[in-house]
Amino acid sequence: MTCLPIQLRYWKTHFGLEALEGEPESEALVEQVIQTSEQRRILHFCMEQLKWDYREALYHVYFEGMSFAEAAYLMGKSEKQIADLVYRGRKALKKNLEKEGITDAKS
Repeated sequence: MTCLPIQLRYWKTHFGLEALEGEPESEALVEQVIQTSEQRRILHFCMEQLKWDYREALYHVYFEGMSFAEAAYLMGKSEKQIADLVYRGRKALKKNLEKEGITDAKS
């Protein structure tokens, strides 16, 4: 046996081209990456168009994973106000996304 580092020996013995079978074509991967980055760009653009409090509530609840109570504490509002802001913010965001050609947005 050769004196290869453990990592190199592991790679050499466990890598094979058979593992690449069934992988999507590179063109499909590139297309998917482009589509994902374009969707993110559109989402950020549409979020910027929202009222500040809608954007803030949506960000805390959906991107930060906060509960309505946590977002309410952070924003100095009641849970009911946060629920209303999230509801209205989602509707406004959906409308903005539809203007940008995203028609499968869920409210």
